[in-house]
Amino acid sequence: MNSLFNNESVIFDIPDADITYYPAFFNVEISDQLFEELKHGIPWQQDQIRVYGKEYLQPRLTALFGNEGKPYSYSNIIMQPHPWTHLLQKIKYKVESEIDEQFTTVLLNYYRDGKDSNGWHADNEKELGINPIIGSLSFGAERVFQLKHNSINLRKSIVLEHGSLLLMKGTTQHFWKHQIPKTSKPVGDRINLTFRIIK
Repeated sequence: MNSLFNNESVIFDIPDADITYYPAFFNVEISDQLFEELKHGIPWQQDQIRVYGKEYLQPRLTALFGNEGKPYSYSNIIMQPHPWTHLLQKIKYKVESEIDEQFTTVLLNYYRDGKDSNGWHADNEKELGINPIIGSLSFGAERVFQLKHNSINLRKSIVLEHGSLLLMKGTTQHFWKHQIPKTSKPVGDRINLTFRIIK
């Protein structure tokens, strides 16, 4: 996998954030392979979420893998991790070798089409610590990743490409929210891996 790795990056100059984007972290060949293995090898689930007092099926499929005894909770959902697979460990080690961090957990999201989405939120759960580090890998169809500042009129959109890595750290989660919006455009399916450190 080493020869198929690219560490060229773009650092975004936006206030109150530390965001780096690696557009071709994995090349197309290995990204295609990883996408198929993840799509068919992960035990995907669809949880209920509560929005304004009503329950809905979450508009995407998810799965959690990580170190034993470290559940992850968000939107009134508590997920218990599956043990690391060999494939996910290999991917994790590659990300860790680039950013010099050690992750405990990965939350996977499977967006089946443009109707699947992830609404405005920050990855600021208590168990992620004061300044969370989030490493977000994308495989499959390109989707737009939107950011908006909490207190000033400032937005940023990034097209997350097949095989790309988006790294968010520092005060990003304090000052910014992000989302993957729905789209009416015909788009294929996408798998996103968000690596985290649960304290």
